[in-house]
Amino acid sequence: MLFNKRKKNVFCIGFNKTGTTSLTTLLNKVGYKVGPQLQGELLIKDYAINNFKPIIKFVKKSKCNAFQDIPFSLPDTYKYLSKNFPESKFILTVRDSEDVWYNSLTRFHSSMFGLENRLPTEDDLLNSEHVYKGWMWDVYKYLFGTPKDDLYNKDILCEKYLNHNQQVIDFFKNKPNKLLIVNLNEKNVVSKICSFLNIKNEVTEMPWDNKS
Repeated sequence: MLFNKRKKNVFCIGFNKTGTTSLTTLLNKVGYKVGPQLQGELLIKDYAINNFKPIIKFVKKSKCNAFQDIPFSLPDTYKYLSKNFPESKFILTVRDSEDVWYNSLTRFHSSMFGLENRLPTEDDLLNSEHVYKGWMWDVYKYLFGTPKDDLYNKDILCEKYLNHNQQVIDFFKNKPNKLLIVNLNEKNVVSKICSFLNIKNEVTEMPWDNKS
């Protein structure tokens, strides 16, 4: 399907490892143009100092109408996006439970950044060259803030995940038409997403990408 620039912006605000890559593929298939992820990821340091102006500028200058991953999936970003793009819609992807999310996150990080599939250390994240050297450490520091000697503390990470989801729900509680909460494992999930976005459903199954 060709990109339809008349579609209103949609922001995917679920944490990483909630199916965001698959959702991106679906949005592309139904006519959205997803913003360049790398350019968005480079805004992490602006996010860290609560400077949301570059993020808003990035969206406005982009010729895209769908945005996902960092910084859009980070806590509080959705508040500024909602204020500056009042006609936009938001999709919060979730997993079956916080345990499922945590297990997916740790498996992915172990395979991507840990030596011999162990959980990454501070040095591993500092030396990772994904985006730029040390970007993964910046993200981890700003997003989770776990102790250096216990980076993957399950209680802390699960609490961050649950808090983010609840804060999103609370923020949009009086704007139910603006937020869709969806588990991509649900039946008829494609129809549910397309109905929320008011677009014709031309895809029958959820495209699974980067599944771990």
